[in-house]
Amino acid sequence: MKQKTFTITAETGLHARPATNLVNKAGQFSSEITIESKGKSVNLKSIMGVMSLGVGKGGEILVTVDGNDEEEAMEALTKTIQERLGE
Repeated sequence: MKQKTFTITAETGLHARPATNLVNKAGQFSSEITIESKGKSVNLKSIMGVMSLGVGKGGEILVTVDGNDEEEAMEALTKTIQERLGE
């Protein structure tokens, strides 16, 4: 299992377009992938779940990846988050 915390620095937070990109990226892997914010955890492969978190600028998210392709999944998700949402 891999876990990593990110801070959202994008002015608009984790809004629809970057959330969709993140969900699509997560869907490319067979591992179980969750995202947590403010004590609420949802499946990162669910756009409705991700949007329900309401993560704004400055919000922290914890991404957890567990499965046979967890290394590759975490690398790809880290790259997507850093390029589109922050650090």
